Order: sequence, then structure tokens, then C-alpha cells
Amino acid sequence: MKKILFISMLLSFSIISACSDKEETPNVPNKPQEEQESKVPSKSQEEQKTNEPNKSQEAHQSHENQQEPTKANKGNTVASLTQASVLKNIKSQLNTNLPITLPKGLPISDGTLLTATTKAEVNQVEILFFESNKYLPINDPKLKNSKTATVIARLVVKQYKNAKEANEQIAFVNFSQNGGQEVDLGYNIKGYQDAGAGSLWTGWNEGRWAIETHTRTDNPEAGVKLAKQAVQFLETHMLPIPKQNGFARLDVYKSGSLIVWQDEKLVYMLDSIKEPLKALEITTAFYH
Repeated sequence: MKKILFISMLLSFSIISACSDKEETPNVPNKPQEEQESKVPSKSQEEQKTNEPNKSQEAHQSHENQQEPTKANKGNTVASLTQASVLKNIKSQLNTNLPITLPKGLPISDGTLLTATTKAEVNQVEILFFESNKYLPINDPKLKNSKTATVIARLVVKQYKNAKEANEQIAFVNFSQNGGQEVDLGYNIKGYQDAGAGSLWTGWNEGRWAIETHTRTDNPEAGVKLAKQAVQFLETHMLPIPKQNGFARLDVYKSGSLIVWQDEKLVYMLDSIKEPLKALEITTAFYH
């Protein structure tokens, strides 16, 4: 009987101990291995995220590249703005009521700046254009010194009483009716040559313009060559439209080029231009 009681007590103690051990150890379920691995990025994924460019940064860089002009374009833009501001300043300093037009720009040497002197009277204005190696304001007294700046051209605009009187200042000639020896100047344009007093003239008409080149009789080919160059240039450049006529004389020897045209009661005259083709280039800059 005692033996049976002892065994019962021993079994009861074992059961109580087992229950106590079970309560002390918490039951923490293990997360599936696949779920844990999914939250840890692989090395290749990390490298891909590191190397992937930021979209906003990429767009900003692309915009900057599109806005950044080339050095050549920057230079051309600066030169254009500089001439535009100088020409605007010239016109404001004329203090005239004459409705004159200025060129959009002038051909100047690389590295030089445009400047000018101005004179204004009641019915006439005069502008002397210069190119200078350094900045000189309009009408700077230093421009009177020929070593400071180089003359590009002189422009004189005069107003007459009426259009008829203004037209009388233009030496317009219809060369086909005036006669002379024909010469082919290209682009289906015929020139007409006339000689006298040691000079040789080659003239032709383009619209309301009469144009001629001048050389000496001992150098006849130079006049034809210059005429052909002028015709070629005017194939891609427009002279101002005169009201009523215009006249251009281009001198081979760079001493007597003269361009005159009428705008109603106003007469424009360009001279003091050494290079004859530069004279044409400056004149075409008046076309608007």
C-alpha cells in the first residue's frame, strides 16, 4: 500500500514539473524562410539602385545641355547685341525729326567694336561709322584722331522739298538704252561697257537700281570681274527698295565707291568705303 502511494506521488511531481517547464518556454513561431529572404536585398539589386540615375537630376542636366549655346553662337550673339545697342544709341543722339533708317549692322573686323560720330541739322544728318579696338562712346573726342579708330563708312541723309527734287539727285541710267559694248555678267544679266578719258565703265540694271563699276582702260578685266562679283553677291542679298531710284558706283581702285538712293523726299548717300563689295554689303543692311 505504501509502495503504491509513493509511486502515485512520484508521478504527480513529474507531471507538475513538466507543466512548469512548458510555461517558462514561450512559444514563438518561426517566420518562413522565404519571407525573411524577401526583405533582404541582394547585392546585385543594391548595385542597380546605386547606379540608377535620379530622374529629376537627369532631366535637369538635359535641360542645361539644351540651353547651353556653343562658343561661336555666344560670340555672334554678343556682337549682334553690341551693334544693335550702338545703332540704337546713334539714332537717339541724332536729335532729328527726319524719319531715317539705319542699317541693321555693319561689317567690322574681328575683335573690334562699332562706334560713330554724328551731326544733325534741320534737313540733314551725317554719321561717320568707325571700328575701334576698344570701347569708345558715340561722339567721343578721341575719334577725331585717325589712329584711335578706322572709318568704315559715311552716311548722309538729306531731305528735299519734294520727291521730284530728291529724284533729281540720283544719277539713274537705263544702260540697255544708253548703248555700249555688251558683256555677260552671269545670272542672265547683261552689262554694257563705255570708255572715255582713260576710264572704263561697266553698267547694268537690277530693278530700280543702276549699278556700274569703274576701272582704267589699261586694266579692263578688273571692271568686269568686279561687276560679276557684285551680280553674284546680289543674288543672295537685297538692296533697299528705292522710291523711286537708286545708283551705285563701285570703284576697282577703292577710292571712289558711292551709293545713293531715294526714299520719297529723303536721299541716302554712302561713301568713304574702301572695299567696293563692302559698300554693297553695308547698303543691303538697310533692307528691312
